[in-house]
Amino acid sequence: MLPFSRTQLGLFFILLCPANIIGLWWAVGSPLVMDPNSICRKTKRLAGKQAELCQLEPEIVQEVAKGTKLGVRECQYQFRFRRWNCTSHSKYFGKILQQDIRETAFVYAITAAGVSHAITQACSMGELLQCGCELTRSRAPPSPTAGPGTEGTAWEWGGCGDDVQFGYEKSQQFMDAKNKKGKNDIRALIDLHNNEAGRLAVRSYMRTECKCHGLSGSCTLRTCWRKMPHFREVGDRLLERFNGAFKVMGGNDGKTLIPVGDNIKPPDKQDLIYSADSPDFCSANRKTGSLGTRGRVCNSTAMDTSGCDLLCCGRGHRDETVVLEENCLCRFHWCCVVQCRKCSVRQELSLCV
Repeated sequence: MLPFSRTQLGLFFILLCPANIIGLWWAVGSPLVMDPNSICRKTKRLAGKQAELCQLEPEIVQEVAKGTKLGVRECQYQFRFRRWNCTSHSKYFGKILQQDIRETAFVYAITAAGVSHAITQACSMGELLQCGCELTRSRAPPSPTAGPGTEGTAWEWGGCGDDVQFGYEKSQQFMDAKNKKGKNDIRALIDLHNNEAGRLAVRSYMRTECKCHGLSGSCTLRTCWRKMPHFREVGDRLLERFNGAFKVMGGNDGKTLIPVGDNIKPPDKQDLIYSADSPDFCSANRKTGSLGTRGRVCNSTAMDTSGCDLLCCGRGHRDETVVLEENCLCRFHWCCVVQCRKCSVRQELSLCV
């Protein structure tokens, strides 16, 4: 890894309030990449539980960093056609986290989910000494999804099931342990709720996988184990929750959250919640964390969020022809090299004005 300049290090640590651990770890997924050991040397900026993990389980912290990068990539995929496209630009992203808006709710949820997913996967891959495959001795027999010709087939737990509970607990220990000093209780309750919604999007959707065993292709016995959902499924699920997020306000006791509006059911643990309306993100505004949509690629024929009408906020768009280079006429040469030529391709793009 190349050494970081003083400017980069400074940007990393002034990116957000030191107490905001989500922002600190999203910086890991941004261009200001730092290795976990470097971050752990700054444990005075972390809360007690986080500092303890840095000191006693640095390998867990490494998986936390991987999980955060996973969350960054998934957020940018899910929001790629929206006015706010989940930018991790240091001058703007911190402002997003300072607001209790829908986008912040998604960031907290996808980060906690990514950390839980990455730690659990590391356990299954044998990369952590503290955990391994899921223990199934005390697990009650489930009802594995039956395939063709498997009716009445005997089965047993086996393979390497994902120990999602370990990943859940470590994500909870790190992401929920942030220093709340100087923050009101309602903001803390909202952040903690969305963290939990992210973790549950992983833990609550485990699937059972099985493998057949027997002579001549028969399936006299099936070995089954539990696996996490693919992280794209987690992102898709959390985006649905984002679209149906609940607006809440604090109760008089300062310890409860009340949905805003009449006859609205209270949000459950997997719902995302927020307390303030989002800006429109149409124009650049550093105060709100908006980069604006000027120059963004849009779809001139689409009617959804990727369409030029919505993405360009009614300002219109211009069509532009660009010339791109891509690999072409690739040939495989024994052994084992693929050689390609570079071909120029003209592409028509619609850009927001």
